[in-house]
Amino acid sequence: MSTLLRGGQILENGQLVERDIRIEDGKITEIGERLNVYNSDIIDLKGQFISAGFIDVHVHLREPGGEHKETIETGTKAAARGGFTTVCPMPNTRPVPDTVENLDKLNKTIHDSAVVRVLPYASITERQLGENLVDFSALKEHGAFAFTDDGVGVQTASVMYEAMQQAAKLDMAIVAHCEDNSLIYGGAMHEGQVSKKLGIPGIPSICEAVQIARDVLLAEAADCHYHVCHVSSIQSIRAIRDAKRAGIKVTAEVTPHHLLLNENVITEDDAILKMNPPLRSREDQEALIEALLDGTIDFIATDHAPHAADEKNQPMVKAPFGIVGSETAFPLLYTHFVKNGDWTLEQLVEYLTTKPADVFKLPYGRLAVGEPADIAVINLDEEYEIKEEDFLSKSSNTPFIGEKVFGNVTLTLAEGKIAYQEGQHA
Repeated sequence: MSTLLRGGQILENGQLVERDIRIEDGKITEIGERLNVYNSDIIDLKGQFISAGFIDVHVHLREPGGEHKETIETGTKAAARGGFTTVCPMPNTRPVPDTVENLDKLNKTIHDSAVVRVLPYASITERQLGENLVDFSALKEHGAFAFTDDGVGVQTASVMYEAMQQAAKLDMAIVAHCEDNSLIYGGAMHEGQVSKKLGIPGIPSICEAVQIARDVLLAEAADCHYHVCHVSSIQSIRAIRDAKRAGIKVTAEVTPHHLLLNENVITEDDAILKMNPPLRSREDQEALIEALLDGTIDFIATDHAPHAADEKNQPMVKAPFGIVGSETAFPLLYTHFVKNGDWTLEQLVEYLTTKPADVFKLPYGRLAVGEPADIAVINLDEEYEIKEEDFLSKSSNTPFIGEKVFGNVTLTLAEGKIAYQEGQHA
């Protein structure tokens, strides 16, 4: 038996056209007009948009060690709800995937409970302490996607340089959360006019940018693919743009929340708006959008960072950093950038599929015959309200609750299997 997706619309040469898609053994076997129905389970899509499943190279699934916030099961269900079929969880778990034993245990949990494809990072240093390097070769053999100490910046240049040399030998990427600890100053939000007005300690933009500037030179010396997480500032963009012009192998991502928000939405001490890096100035926000469009920033990743309600219900200086993003990324970006004509639908889809796939040489993110049947079906015309009770994530720490959006994901297939179907989740 095959599955036939009937009467959906796909993008061809930038235009939406009606096509059927046949799926067999987890792969797309046929795309065409009014395909033959033989021996097929038919899913009538009634003109909804069909995209390749989205790829998110930056999520926090919290398991092991933070299961009260999220698990691999709930986090991948949330990803599927948002149309994501490949996610890459960061290693700031307890224990850290810094040994073959820990990574093997993590991969077993992924195998047993994930509903979409999960490609885990290994850490750069043991326990993410920034001191002793992990066994890069062994961790690659056991399925590490790339190496990162995300959650903390690697503070010592020699440690980062040696890590890049090791990764380069293996043709693996070093992925960096860039933050110079000596420039954080106990901050809880962006250092600017709003932080001064509210009396909340601020984190200056250079905290991120100086480490990027250091790292791109190290990456050049090591001939390593260096990828910058969640870029947030004009200074960071300048360092990345200059490095790309110099031919250094640097790539970068930006989050939906840094594209959509800036420090001016923070009108009181509200930890729901606390994230790392923080929401910066309007000028930074505008520069991020421009950098994404001109290719300085390569693609979008959510930095899905779930936290329990009581953890976020504290003053900003005490609460943890982060917001959830898996379930809201596409509708928010579609509503704010595509519906108003700033971006095309094709651009948005590329930022979430082919561009991350190309950067990390992943064989996913394309809607074509012979490719894995990773598919997101989206009702582009349906307006709905983002509601806390609708989240499949264990957490709902996001400032976008109550916002009305378009672009509701109604069906997600991961390798041909239903990972999410509207109205059918527990």
